[in-house]
Amino acid sequence: MLAKPLLKSAASLIAIIAFTAACASAPAPTTAVTADAAPTAAQAQAYVEAAERELAAFSEVENRTAWSFETNINYDTEWLLQRVATEGTEMRVRLASGAGRFAGVELPADTRRKVDLLRLSLVLPAPQREGAAAELAEITTGLSSAYSTGRIDYQGAQVSLDDLETWMGTERNPARLQEMWTKWHAISPPMADDYARMVEIANEGARDLGFDNVGQMWLSNYDMPAAEMEAEVQRLWGQMQPFYEQLHCYARARLNAHYGDAVQPETGPIRADILGNMWAQDWQALMPIMRPPGGRPTYDTTQLLTRARLTPVTMTEVAERFYTSMGMAELPDTFWERSMLTRPRDREVVCHASAWDLDNREDIRVKQCIQINAEHFQTIHHELGHNYYQRAYMDQPFLYKNGAHDGFHEAIGDFIALNITPEYLAQIGLLQRNRIPAASADTSLLMEQALSKIAFLPFALTMDQWRWQVFDGRTTPAEYNADWWALRLHNQGIAPPAPRPADAFDPGAKYHIPNNVPYLRYFLSYVLQFQFYEAACRQAGWEGPLHRCTVYGNREVGARFNAMLEMGASRPWPDALEAFTGTRQMDGGAMVRYFTPLMSYLQEQNRGQQCGW
Repeated sequence: MLAKPLLKSAASLIAIIAFTAACASAPAPTTAVTADAAPTAAQAQAYVEAAERELAAFSEVENRTAWSFETNINYDTEWLLQRVATEGTEMRVRLASGAGRFAGVELPADTRRKVDLLRLSLVLPAPQREGAAAELAEITTGLSSAYSTGRIDYQGAQVSLDDLETWMGTERNPARLQEMWTKWHAISPPMADDYARMVEIANEGARDLGFDNVGQMWLSNYDMPAAEMEAEVQRLWGQMQPFYEQLHCYARARLNAHYGDAVQPETGPIRADILGNMWAQDWQALMPIMRPPGGRPTYDTTQLLTRARLTPVTMTEVAERFYTSMGMAELPDTFWERSMLTRPRDREVVCHASAWDLDNREDIRVKQCIQINAEHFQTIHHELGHNYYQRAYMDQPFLYKNGAHDGFHEAIGDFIALNITPEYLAQIGLLQRNRIPAASADTSLLMEQALSKIAFLPFALTMDQWRWQVFDGRTTPAEYNADWWALRLHNQGIAPPAPRPADAFDPGAKYHIPNNVPYLRYFLSYVLQFQFYEAACRQAGWEGPLHRCTVYGNREVGARFNAMLEMGASRPWPDALEAFTGTRQMDGGAMVRYFTPLMSYLQEQNRGQQCGW
């Protein structure tokens, strides 16, 4: 996950306060247009230049303050974050509002792009009225803190979410799974009223900027009108929906065979807590139950990592070597000095993995409580993708220091993680070549990937569809939980393990809801990562099955890849996509081709089953 705002370690709090005060007192861009004068292209150019200088100066303060909070949650860091968040929101609202004056002016393409980026620079815009930004900052910081400090009583101990996530991947006792799931979801009901108030304030701010609501504002950030983007999302989902329905049918039958009708019936939705993940967004932990007959694994990645005696630091070094093998520079020394790669024992932190660029240059870091297992091995490859993207576009103007769109940023590292194939593990010395699975094991290898990649798609869709409905008023606070589960049933075919209490606020039990991280980026990244992967393998001249390809060590692919990364957000995303893949349209076709052999297997296994829910 990319941290936005991008964040540092506990630098001197006095320095942070002093720098923050200095930025807050800096004058606004001096090119404001008077009410009785028609704005000009020259004024627009001067406005965006001044805005970029102001944003660049303030962003480092935001980033270092937020890093301090996320790596040391306490009263003081929360207070500092609220103050900086308030000032940052007020500044961006002011700059976005000023940029709106140039909406009808004929501008050069570069100036027009920067004006539009300014208008869309806020995830949650506050109204310009007195006190609104401060109230919004207090609510959002409180929601984030409530989630990250959540603990439950389980088996006689106070446990955190990272423990629960690990246990839910290995526990098969349905009563214990239900207990863990139910207790974790009980942390979020206190968030509901604050969340509803946050929606009210942010929607008011969106209207001030010319949008109907926050959801429309989010959807407008993709170089096309919001309505067209929403239709594009449905088109992409339609390409993979038949595959998900077959995977759901197969998984339900296997779970029924394992647990029996009392836990998982043969028909209808799947019980959410038995899918190996707190949010039923990744089913890979169920591979022992889902594995095709005769597809016994010849290796276990977690065991390989453990036997190699990897530590959080050395596992990160292994991931770094993938990027350097493609010709990219090593991470700076400060990355290793300042990153947080393990959970500290002496303080509360946000353990959710994220990548950070604190100074818009070389102070790049990862914050991840790394455990030595296959999932975290993939995650660290993913997070470094953000860092290498950040470094690649660091010479762009400030407003272009970002991904071509937010899905690009998430797809970069996931494309690299797709290269974690048996061949790659052999090349880096973790797997003996005589242990590389034969072609007969391909169905099993694809099943493991599908339980992660295909299973995720409808969950990702649900996360933002629910918020679009909340922001546009179709879902009221009284219907928050009911509509959440209606969407999860419709898209995913899953249901809670038991009826939910009247005060439940289950969306709040997922990090990205209380932390207000738009989720469409992840859905789009799952489409793009396979497009990037297929294009890279084609460039490398790979001739075997697509799912066995790795471009580890291929500097020619690395040079073309980095050329796309260096563009940042300077061009519309189709230009960036074309630079690496040769096509200007996002397309699930590469994902379909990757999984085609497994689709045939699933259809055969599901013959005679009553699929759907």
